[in-house]
Amino acid sequence: MITREYRTVKQVVGPLILVDGVEGVTYGELTDIKQDDGSIRRGRVLEVNGDRAMVQVFEGTSGLAPEEVKVKFLGKGIELGVSPDILGRVFDGFGRPIDDGPRIIPEKWLNINGSPMNPYARDYPNEFIQTGVSTIDLLNTLVRGQKLPIFSASGLPHSRLAAQIARQATVRKSGEKFAVIFAAMGITFEESEFFIADFRRTGALERAVLFMNLADDPPIERIAVPRMALTAAEYLAYEKGMHVLVILTDLTNYCEALREISAARKEVPGRRGYPGYLYTDLSTLYERAGRIKGKGGSITQIPVLTMPEDDKTHPIPDLTGYITEGQVIISRPIHTQGIYPPVDVLPSLSRLKDKGIGKGKTREDHADVMNQLYSAYARGKNAKELAVVLGESALSETDLLFVKFSDAFEAKFVTQGEDENRTIEESLAIGWDLLAMIPRGELKRIRDAFIEKYHPNATASAAAAS
Repeated sequence: MITREYRTVKQVVGPLILVDGVEGVTYGELTDIKQDDGSIRRGRVLEVNGDRAMVQVFEGTSGLAPEEVKVKFLGKGIELGVSPDILGRVFDGFGRPIDDGPRIIPEKWLNINGSPMNPYARDYPNEFIQTGVSTIDLLNTLVRGQKLPIFSASGLPHSRLAAQIARQATVRKSGEKFAVIFAAMGITFEESEFFIADFRRTGALERAVLFMNLADDPPIERIAVPRMALTAAEYLAYEKGMHVLVILTDLTNYCEALREISAARKEVPGRRGYPGYLYTDLSTLYERAGRIKGKGGSITQIPVLTMPEDDKTHPIPDLTGYITEGQVIISRPIHTQGIYPPVDVLPSLSRLKDKGIGKGKTREDHADVMNQLYSAYARGKNAKELAVVLGESALSETDLLFVKFSDAFEAKFVTQGEDENRTIEESLAIGWDLLAMIPRGELKRIRDAFIEKYHPNATASAAAAS
């Protein structure tokens, strides 16, 4: 490893220093910034232009005088030491243990930027992951290797939902090794304590790796956190053959850190001040999910982001929607009704759900029940809106039934306890019980064979006849 030292710092601006006369320096290279008093700060190369290098100082530049600083370029990027012992541990944004446990003895060191995945080597996602949350499992199914973001907003319980999914998620095949990587960016100390205590309370920490970045930590650390998490996931998935679920929360804080660094570099801003390369940067995170042909492991992602001002057209959710395969929408109006989790079923979508459901994966009637529940709920919500304009007397008896169905759907299907872990069979049973409220002639999206086999009234009649 080649290291080079320079005393040619020409400028200190915000969190950045400009070093002249450098040779052989590369983008992303780590640096040690030494002062005359012997103290050392860590930095990273953000830009190289000819013989000039721009370095961001992780701990900030307060108190740094250009003439008293010596910059040492370390010849390597940010790396994470990995081994099977990372399971059950809690790390900071730079991969240092913060749980008072023993030091990790790395099996190897991996660059956190990862290696590009050959598109030809990708395998198509087609296996069901059970989260224990009915609105996801039955209606917006998560498939192994998928990227399914949660779109939320300030003040909504996305943190609780993310923790619940992390606790409950599992693959249904027996003998499969499953792990959860949970990375939190820019959160408060109270939120960090909640996540760590929740994982410990439920025993989920044994199969999890936690990366915690607090709001007062340096922005550059916030940018490293998701890459640390995905590097750990790639190691467990592709070298240890595990199925890994990566939960990243909150991507909005990550993007804010990206904007802060972009402003410090005096880059030309794009939409709402975010850098013009925001789409490209986010894609380098999201596209690290997937499956590789010939390898048993997989990486599935659930990024969580808060939409500023509840705006779906904001650059962060807008660009995320282009890269990922659907979204789960957390709704403020549903939250105000006291419903948990407040998932808005109608605009939520999983584009790969059809690939991970059906006979041998979930159950043969899954697709039909999903379509019928969605259709009936939408019809009930439309009838409610019509009643607001024209009055309830304008509704037919059938419309009134669908209104009752939509209320019962929210009360029994969407509403779920924070520690309630439903199997897909339990979610389907709740769905069938709700569909029993609707006249059989209105069940136009379910095949007759499934109605005879699974409809509560049909099965009750068959039992009575026998």
